[in-house]
Amino acid sequence: MPYAEGRTFFDADSHIMELPDWLVSHADPLMRDRIPPLSVSSGGPMAERLIHYAAAGGHSEEKIPELLQNIVGGAKNYEALGAFNQRERTMALDELGFHAQLVFASFSPGQVFWISDLEVRYAACRAHNRAMAEFCGEDPRLLAVALLTLDDPDRAAIELDAALELGAKAIWIPAGHCGGRSPGHNDLDPIWARMAEAGVPFVLHVGGQPIQIRPQYMNTGRPQPTDWLGGAENVRSKDLTVLHQAAEEFLSVMVLDGVLERHRGLRGGAIELGATWVPGMLRRLDHAAEIWARSEPELRDFTRRPSEQIRDQLAFTPYPFEDVGALIRDSAADLYLFSSDYPHTEGGRNPIGRFESSLDGLDESVRTSFYAENFLKLLPSANELAPVA
Repeated sequence: MPYAEGRTFFDADSHIMELPDWLVSHADPLMRDRIPPLSVSSGGPMAERLIHYAAAGGHSEEKIPELLQNIVGGAKNYEALGAFNQRERTMALDELGFHAQLVFASFSPGQVFWISDLEVRYAACRAHNRAMAEFCGEDPRLLAVALLTLDDPDRAAIELDAALELGAKAIWIPAGHCGGRSPGHNDLDPIWARMAEAGVPFVLHVGGQPIQIRPQYMNTGRPQPTDWLGGAENVRSKDLTVLHQAAEEFLSVMVLDGVLERHRGLRGGAIELGATWVPGMLRRLDHAAEIWARSEPELRDFTRRPSEQIRDQLAFTPYPFEDVGALIRDSAADLYLFSSDYPHTEGGRNPIGRFESSLDGLDESVRTSFYAENFLKLLPSANELAPVA
């Protein structure tokens, strides 16, 4: 019996756990020596068995039935079924019961996005996108998420077309300025127009921006706490409080620069960045547009309030521990997406159960929106994978 049943479920956040040669083996031959080796050191203890898995390429045939018995509450990260093996991932998805899931990389984006040499960075993006297309290519339910940086608009346009040709279903963009430009700069309008035309959304995701608070705020004169993996490179309590800020800044600038107004067919999502901040952002943007329309002509030309633009074109994944019902009551039911974060530990061992408890008392239509319809608004091409029920 699958974990998820009784309705249509689309998963807006899942991951592959990359093996060490994942990027280099898919890079252009002349670029392989220039792309930094993939480091999974931030994974802490979960990376210890990486050498074994790299050699084996998957779990043993004896281990697979055990993993299938507890697909959500059992093994996580590299130990989980389908973490890095495509055949296993199809078995895992059958047992999970999700009708489709967006698939993000785990470690490579946090390295690719910060390569200083733009030629190497774009080559690494293409290598990542080839590897992701290969992993997702045999199962139409696995929706590949490509990488793209916008620092060089001409290169970005070439790599966007290459990613679309590979079958990418979403484009992960880092949440930061774009080579000294706003994401609303004229030079980037062709990029947003191409995504809108293709019906492929952009997505922001944790790891596409700094994930830690400024180090000065960790200086208390006392020993620093470790992160949840036992190291010091991942999220700690203080980091969680600011994790969303780069994404909020990026999306706010896009709205106020008129990107969503100019490109009505463009869709976007903020994934694994929580959603408690979203209702406040909607109110702040409406206030900003109303007040500064007196001095900023572009704001006077808006035909929709910023909050309406966002409701029409953007979506957000709450963390399992957030109160989705309260978020909906404070904003709108069409803003939020279900996600499992499989096979990452952060997704928890019963995400549906936790989300269901916070949706208690809301109409069935709200659940349908959360688990399926809002995903289809973000990614209409997924309509062919399952009827909404």
